[in-house]
Amino acid sequence: MAEPDISNLAAGERLFERPWRFLKSVPALEFLPPADRVEVAFAGRSNVGKSSLFNALVRQNSLARTSNTPGRTQDLNFFNVGNVPLYLVDMPGYGFAKAPKKKVAAWTELVADYLKGRATLARVFLLIDSRHGLKPVDEQIMKLLDMTAVSYQAVLTKADKIKPNALADVVEATAKALKAHPAAFPIIAATSSEKGTGIPELRAVIATILAERS
Repeated sequence: MAEPDISNLAAGERLFERPWRFLKSVPALEFLPPADRVEVAFAGRSNVGKSSLFNALVRQNSLARTSNTPGRTQDLNFFNVGNVPLYLVDMPGYGFAKAPKKKVAAWTELVADYLKGRATLARVFLLIDSRHGLKPVDEQIMKLLDMTAVSYQAVLTKADKIKPNALADVVEATAKALKAHPAAFPIIAATSSEKGTGIPELRAVIATILAERS
């Protein structure tokens, strides 16, 4: 990820220095909060490390639930802080879940409908496990995001789990794949929830999005 300037880094730190809070879970579109502020969402395959990354961003170890069981996040979970006009949205994991097929289908439909119809959704961070790279199920979500013209940015998780050369190869392969997707943001973020790698830069990106869209 390109190095943000000092002012953007500082804005990111200010945005996440106060305690974020859980607002509500949304099991269906009729329960969405008012579309009165910028929204940034986090999407990814089940067990990609989404909740861990979310907790690292907000500096709260258990705000988003973490689990070794894929499919733990089942609704759209909304978070906010103070009077900041921003929602962070933790989306259900896709691709695999230890749950009945009917329930998984309902989650999939919820995610698709949300992506299609939320005008205040400024960006989706598409989380990809550095150890595995893009999978066909990621490509399906990317095509949906292209179709709905929702801007999305690839975020590699667990970057500390592979060697630097291997990480560079994953970044290169991901960047090459993203060129075929018109809604994809060209800059890739490599992060580690455990080591804190890339977290300040990701905060800065969110602060910049908020400033641009507010």
